[in-house]
Amino acid sequence: MIADAPVEDPVDARFTVIGAALPQGAAAKLSAYLVLLAKWNRVYNLTAIREPEKMATHHVADALSVLPHLPQQAGLRLLDVGSGGGVPGLPLAIARPDWHVTVLDSNQKKGAFLRQAAIELALTNVEAVTARIEEYSPTARFDVIISRAFAELAAFVEASLPHLAPGGRIAAMKGVYPHDEIAGLQRGARVVDTVRLTVPGVDAERHLVLLEAA
Repeated sequence: MIADAPVEDPVDARFTVIGAALPQGAAAKLSAYLVLLAKWNRVYNLTAIREPEKMATHHVADALSVLPHLPQQAGLRLLDVGSGGGVPGLPLAIARPDWHVTVLDSNQKKGAFLRQAAIELALTNVEAVTARIEEYSPTARFDVIISRAFAELAAFVEASLPHLAPGGRIAAMKGVYPHDEIAGLQRGARVVDTVRLTVPGVDAERHLVLLEAA
């Protein structure tokens, strides 16, 4: 069952600007996700952002801005580490129902939200797991492992590599270009691309760092 009423004026128009084509029904689910996030946020403090319109830009549009830069094959297995309120995993799962998305967070309250969101939004392609990535034992490895502000790049890469499928990509969502974090990377992974993202409604630098196993 999808959450009650959609937020007024969902960010549907912005998605075309960032190049994220949405399947039928996705805009309504994204709007319902924002309603659900705002509702749970009043009790569980999932995000410091309180305004629904700002949640739309800084969470949903921000998450979808990475979509054109990820592998596009159907059946892709994606792991969102430190998903929190579901960003970027839930918007990506809505935009790509042909992907298998796991949203992972060690916090019990955030894990409860992620499970409930998957149920209420009827996201049959989403698995919500409450665990630390260091203790997580998936049944199969992932084609893409992504995170937004989970940890510094070196720590994120080190924790992700054991779960990365051969030929897979690690995708780190960052603000300003992370010169020092990239310089601090150890052997085991190499940067294959860095993309400056443009997110309508977000007046701040956004970058995506793409890596693969060395």
